Amino acid sequence: MQLLPKTWFTPRASLDAKSNYTLTLASFLLPLLLWSLVSYVPQIWHPKIEITNSGDAGYLRVGMLVDKEVFYREVEKKTSESKIPPEGVSSNPVYLPAPHEVATALYTAFTTPPKRSNEPWLHESLLHSIKIIALGFFWSVLIGVPLGILAGTYESISKLVEPFTEFFRYLPAPAFGALAVAILGIYDAPKVAIIFIGTVFQMILIVANTTRKLSPALIEAALTLGCSGLSLLKRVIIPGVLPDMYRDMRILLGWAWTYLIVAELIGTSSGITWFITQQARYKNFDNVFAAILIIGIIGVTTDLILGWLGKKFFPWHSGSK
Repeated sequence: MQLLPKTWFTPRASLDAKSNYTLTLASFLLPLLLWSLVSYVPQIWHPKIEITNSGDAGYLRVGMLVDKEVFYREVEKKTSESKIPPEGVSSNPVYLPAPHEVATALYTAFTTPPKRSNEPWLHESLLHSIKIIALGFFWSVLIGVPLGILAGTYESISKLVEPFTEFFRYLPAPAFGALAVAILGIYDAPKVAIIFIGTVFQMILIVANTTRKLSPALIEAALTLGCSGLSLLKRVIIPGVLPDMYRDMRILLGWAWTYLIVAELIGTSSGITWFITQQARYKNFDNVFAAILIIGIIGVTTDLILGWLGKKFFPWHSGSK
C-alpha cells in the first residue's frame, strides 16, 4: 500500500490540487503542532514551576516562575522543617507563551490602549513601519532597477558599476546607522536610508543578472531590424525581463522587511520595533509574538497580492503560473 503519492518525490513533477493544498497546509500546521506540544505537554519541556501556593516560603509569590531545582529544594527544606511547603505546576518560561495566549494577544493588542497616553497604538506603529518600508524600497527601486538593467545590457556599464556594488553589498547596512543619524537626523530619514542601503546594492546585481538571462536571439534580431540605443531598451530588453524582474522585486521586498527591525532601532523609537521592545520590557511576550506574527502575515499577504497581480500583468510568462 502506497502511503504517499509518487509525485511527491518525483523531481520537478507537478502536484495535483489535493497534494498542493495538503502540503501547503502542513507547512503551517507542523510548526504549530510542535509549538503546541512544547507548550501543553509538561513531559516535553517545562523547565519552570509556576507557584500556586507559596506555603511558608516567604520570598515566593503566587504566579511567580522559578526553576525546578529551586522549587524542589525549597519543598524539601520546608518539609524537613515541618513547615508548609510551596506548591506549583510545571510551566514554560515567560518568554514562550502558549499558542492560545498569542492568539488572544492578536486581538487584544489592537484593542488594548497603550500604557502611556503619549504612546502609539499597535495599528499606528504598524502603519508607521509600512511607510518606512515603502519609502526605503521606493528609492531602492528608483535607483537600483535602472542601474541593474544598464549593467546587464552593456558590458561597459557592468564594469563601471558592478565591482563597487559587489564590494559594497558585503558591508552591513546597520553599520551605517550612526552615520545616517549624523547626516539625516534622528527621525525617519535614517531608517529609510538603512532599508535603502540594505536592498539597493543587492537589487542592482540581481536585476543585472536577470537582464543577462534574456535570450541573445531577441537582441540580435532587434539589432538586425535596426533597433538600438534607447529604443532597444524600451521595446525589447525591458519588456523581455519585466516578468522575471517583477518576481525579483517580490523577493527583495522581503529583504526590506528584514532590515526594518534594525532600521527602527536607529534614532527615535517608533514603529512596530518600538512596540515589540516596549512589550518585551513589560514582559508581555504574548504581545511580542503577536506583533512578530503580524509582520509575517502582512509580508505573506503582500506577496500573495503581488503574485496575483503578476498573473494578471504577465499571463504569458511561465513564472506566473
